[in-house]
Amino acid sequence: MKSSPQVGDVHQFSFRVGENKVVPALYPESDIFLSMPDVFATGFMVGLMEWACTDHLRPHLAEGEGSLGVLVDVDHSAPTLPGQVVTVVVTCDKADGRRLGWSVTASDEIDVIGQGRHERMVVEWGRFQRKLDEKRARLQAICQANGG
Repeated sequence: MKSSPQVGDVHQFSFRVGENKVVPALYPESDIFLSMPDVFATGFMVGLMEWACTDHLRPHLAEGEGSLGVLVDVDHSAPTLPGQVVTVVVTCDKADGRRLGWSVTASDEIDVIGQGRHERMVVEWGRFQRKLDEKRARLQAICQANGG
């Protein structure tokens, strides 16, 4: 990392919820999800919280670095309709080397819709890709051994 976010740093990120970010769109293969209301899906809210944290982290990363989510502990307490704007406020509450954490709060124009914590680990993409390649090779060996 070029530098680390400091505990207490605050960052805000906003996003207008589209029709493609509702519960039925989360897993369109599931008849259960397809029967649910068209409201902002929890899975997409979590992704938006991650996006806000990565946006805060971006200027601190060196070339070839990125981050991966390693902890999510949030609630989703109010529905949001498509077309509403969700604003996520993240506050850095942990800066332990490459492991960083934020308290996160998401609100639409009317309600706080979710809050909790998120942590990310800064990684060097080349090293991470090598681990993926090793795992892919092990998986292929297992599949070949099982006749697949």
